Amino acid sequence: MATYGYARVSTTDQDLTVQREALKAAGCEIIREEKVSGTSRQGRDELETLLQFLRPGDTLVVTRLDRLARSMDDLSQIVNELQQRGAALKATEQPVDTSTAAGKAFFQMLGVFAEFETNLRRERQMEGIAKAKAKGVYKGRKPSIDVEEVKRLRDEEGLGATEIAKRLGIARTSVYRALKE
Repeated sequence: MATYGYARVSTTDQDLTVQREALKAAGCEIIREEKVSGTSRQGRDELETLLQFLRPGDTLVVTRLDRLARSMDDLSQIVNELQQRGAALKATEQPVDTSTAAGKAFFQMLGVFAEFETNLRRERQMEGIAKAKAKGVYKGRKPSIDVEEVKRLRDEEGLGATEIAKRLGIARTSVYRALKE
């Protein structure tokens, strides 16, 4: 029975030191780390390695549940995988221990709150973007299609939409959209 640690931060400029020290203090023999968003399991190779490596009786330790997943669906899926492997999940900063009934219940409550917090953050972000757009500050990305060039190719060279799209490396629907303007 081994104890493995998993540490994660979302961006490359964030530091893993605090998590690493907490996991060492919790008795983790091996700690896997990554700097990647937790909103999805895609691209989280260290987590996948750990999940495949765990054996019956092993424990996966994180500092907080949001280091493991940002949605209740992902979190539940990870815990189900752990349970199928006969492994448990513990969090150093939260009373989560899926090897006990109380720990499982607390885990589920925390997961719901973590997902709620993520949704609130997303809503605030969208509100901020809407306000910036209303003020004219946020204008979106710069156009990647030169509308004048599309019109020139049609008018001066007599090209059709398919040929214009090929020449400019854009979709034919983009040519039609540019010609509408």
